[in-house]
Amino acid sequence: MREQKRSKWRLYVTIATFVALGVLIYSLRQQIADVIKELGRINAAALLLIIPLKVINFDSYARLYKDLFKTLGNKVSHWAMYKLSLELNFVNYILPSGGVSGISYFTIRARSEGVSAAKATLAQITKLFLLFVSYQPLLVLGVFILALRDHANNLVLVISTSLITLLVVGTLLGIYIIESRRRINSFLTFITRLLNKVVKLVQPRNGEVINIERAQKVFGELHDNYEILKSNWQALRLPFWHTTMANITEIAALYVVYIAFGNYVNIGAVILAYAVANFAGLISVLPAGIGIYEGLMTAVLVATGIPAGLSISVTIMFRIVTMFIQLPPGYFFYQRAVRSGLGAKV
Repeated sequence: MREQKRSKWRLYVTIATFVALGVLIYSLRQQIADVIKELGRINAAALLLIIPLKVINFDSYARLYKDLFKTLGNKVSHWAMYKLSLELNFVNYILPSGGVSGISYFTIRARSEGVSAAKATLAQITKLFLLFVSYQPLLVLGVFILALRDHANNLVLVISTSLITLLVVGTLLGIYIIESRRRINSFLTFITRLLNKVVKLVQPRNGEVINIERAQKVFGELHDNYEILKSNWQALRLPFWHTTMANITEIAALYVVYIAFGNYVNIGAVILAYAVANFAGLISVLPAGIGIYEGLMTAVLVATGIPAGLSISVTIMFRIVTMFIQLPPGYFFYQRAVRSGLGAKV
């Protein structure tokens, strides 16, 4: 009976995944057609540079998780974290939840490596924190490069200043919450109750989907593990470097598309546009931030002096090419995890 239920669960997850993928591809159908038309007039060899950059990008995330879990007392393999990074990217790509779905999935999958839910959650929070912090000097550098070429107009300065302010305030607010056991417990308990109410509206027959008492125990462990990281803050130097490399390789991958189109644009514009598009994509209700991502990135690039036609073509090409590079291996490992019961240890 238990195996039968597990088989049904796997089937439901597989069907849901196919549906989500179908929605994503259907939503991008026009963009895919546009990319196919553009392939004839670009430097394909230059475009292929995205592949090694993406390999390094996922390697950086794998090393980040490995080093964080080592500091928290868990030894995990590099390959296991590499696969999990691909799976996480796949889940975040097809489910528009601002990364919440990915965090939940990561927490469940990390059990296969003997990592507790609290440690897995803290690893995700720390990753976001380090990504934000490591992007700030890149953003400042980008604005400086724009200023050198007289591309830093008032709109660009307003956008960059707002982004830097959001990064700093968000970072400080996150630290303020997690510093106190009481504050983190109150904040996350509020979020948990809110999620329970949302689920109950959709499925009135369901009771408490997330057990509050059990969740509060995890919140307490989350704070305890944060204290471990805090007391070993020097151990975060390597994870900081890994997130810096992740940010650099993402920017480089986008810039490679401009090279493929035969244009060596101001790198500062790319740094700023990438930051704006990704932050806006976090709150999008569509898969992968479709529409918002492309629109805002193009708008920022145009504001810095890059022609609109070129910006639109490059943004769409970047999105589609990276999607076809990342999603197949992510889907493969995701399906393997689902078939094995998400790798949970009994």
